Amino acid sequence: METGVTARGRSVLITDAVDKTLLAELNRSGFQTTYKPEIKKQDLEKEIGKYDVLVVRSRTKVDHRLIEMGTNLKVIARAGIGLDSIDVDAARERKIKVVYAPGSSTQSVVELTVMLAIMLLRNVKQGMKLVERGDFIKVPGQELKGKTLGIIGFGRIGYQTASVMKAFGMNVVAYDTFQNHEAIREVSGRFVTLDELMAISDVISVNVTMGRGDKPILSRKQFNGIKSGAVIINTSRAAAIDGQDLLEALTSGKISGFATDVLWNEPPQEKWERAIIEMANVIVTSHIGAQTLESQKRVASITAENILRAFTEVN
Repeated sequence: METGVTARGRSVLITDAVDKTLLAELNRSGFQTTYKPEIKKQDLEKEIGKYDVLVVRSRTKVDHRLIEMGTNLKVIARAGIGLDSIDVDAARERKIKVVYAPGSSTQSVVELTVMLAIMLLRNVKQGMKLVERGDFIKVPGQELKGKTLGIIGFGRIGYQTASVMKAFGMNVVAYDTFQNHEAIREVSGRFVTLDELMAISDVISVNVTMGRGDKPILSRKQFNGIKSGAVIINTSRAAAIDGQDLLEALTSGKISGFATDVLWNEPPQEKWERAIIEMANVIVTSHIGAQTLESQKRVASITAENILRAFTEVN
C-alpha cells in the first residue's frame, strides 16, 4: 500500500466476503470500514447513500438503481478480475471511479482449469461415483499429451493455461479478437478462427471477459462444428456459452464432457441448468476459481491499493 496518502474519515462499505487483509490495509490508510458480507439488496439500497466507497465481489450486483442511490459514492471497487457485476456506464455518468484487481487470481484459475481438464479426460467423476457405491472398477481415460488445446480468450489466464498445458505435451491453438503474437509464439501455438478451433481441438478452454449484453461466444453453430470427442472447460463467465444449446449438444453426444466453475444463475434456477449439472459427464464447481488463500490475499492487497489510488485521483 502506498504511504504518505490517507483517506482519513472517508467511509467504505464492503458487501461481500473478502480476505481480512483488505480491511486492515484500508483501515491503516485512514478509511472507516464497514463489513457486511451478507447484506440484503433492500438493506444495501437504504444504506449506500452514506458511503464514499463500495467494495463488492460476485454476489453483489451494482446496477443503475444502486448507483443512483449511492449519492456520496466516489469509488466502486470489485475485489476480483472482472467488472460484469457493475454497471460501469452508469458509474461513469456519475463520475464514480471503478477499479478492480486484474491478474490477482490468474494462478488459482489456471490451476483449476488444468485440474478440470484432467478430471474430464480421466473420467474422475464417474470413477468416484463407482467407488462411493462400492464398485471398485478401473475406469479408462485419456492423456493430455499429443492432444490439441483450444484457448478461447488468450489473455493472462489463457496464456498461462497454455503454458502449463504445453508442459504436458499439448499442442496449442487460440482464438482472440486481439492477437498477441509474441505470447502465442512463447507457447509454440498459433491463432486460428473460432470455427477452426472448434474443429481441431480436443480440449477447449473458455477464458474470456463478457460485457453487459454481449452475445454468447459458443452456441449451436459452434457446437455443430466441434471435433468428435472434445471436452469444454469454462472458468470465466457463464454468459460466454448458450446454456440451452450446450444442454442440447451434451445430450446428443456432440460434446463428450463439460466442466465449469460458473453458472448462468448462482445458485442455479432454471430447469435446464439443473439438467446440465446432473449429467454424468459434467463437472461443476461453485465459482471457486479465485478461492485460494494466496489469491484472496493478492486480491485484497491490489484492491486496497487501487482504491487508495483512485480516491487520491478523485480528490
